[in-house]
Amino acid sequence: MSLFHRAGYVVGVLITLLALSHDCQARVHSHGRFVRIKGTRFVLHRSYFVFNGFNSYWMMHVAADPSERYKVSKTFREAAAAGLSVCRTWAFSDGGDRALQISPGVHDERVFQALDFVISKARQHWIRLILSFVNNYKDFGDCPQYVEWARNAGVNNVNGEDDFYTNPTLKKYYKNHVKKVITQMNTITRIAYKDDPMIMAWELMNEPRCQADYSRRMVNGWVQEMASFVKSLDRKHLLEIGMEGFYGDSMPKKKVNNPAGYNQVGISSKR
Repeated sequence: MSLFHRAGYVVGVLITLLALSHDCQARVHSHGRFVRIKGTRFVLHRSYFVFNGFNSYWMMHVAADPSERYKVSKTFREAAAAGLSVCRTWAFSDGGDRALQISPGVHDERVFQALDFVISKARQHWIRLILSFVNNYKDFGDCPQYVEWARNAGVNNVNGEDDFYTNPTLKKYYKNHVKKVITQMNTITRIAYKDDPMIMAWELMNEPRCQADYSRRMVNGWVQEMASFVKSLDRKHLLEIGMEGFYGDSMPKKKVNNPAGYNQVGISSKR
């Protein structure tokens, strides 16, 4: 499978930030400038920023083994040669093999150094990053791991994964991880993540789902709370949700427009 599979997903995710215009002008690269928005367009150094992007979720995990870091370097080198300038990747791995977060609030600095390496290599090849904070699915731990941690700690009223959006302890676990990532000092570039313009955007979660509330009100409340929290720590970077965008119970007549199998994922593209 190509290293650049599902490349279009990056653009799809960023539609949650804004509607990307097709008549944008040429972009201007600058290490020292943050990507911003102007109306419905991305802007970089006073010019419209147009990009092709790709997904490589595995980068930090692979880079945690120094003998495999060449794979990260090769991917960025090939991506830059192909004209790709934005990469979406994980800034999480909760429990399990090569975990970034070993237990709530406890992080492995060795794995953080792997993420430092990923960011430094992206910078070297003029590729901006979208970093995701957590996964909806059990891969790399994530929401199910947070629930398990809370249960093991004796936290009451944790009945399932959907409690991730409402339980105060689970939300505290998430916020602690987010704060650690945003304030991390890169050991290679010596730039704090929150001050690094090569990070284009933060992502709250990879593909949020909530089986307990198909109206998406529960997820929307969580998004509003966490977006405000992220912005209280970092007002320089763009922020996106991680939703693909589907019609839900708030617009039942539109559900027929969803792809097959996506009518009950609890997310509406319009509120």
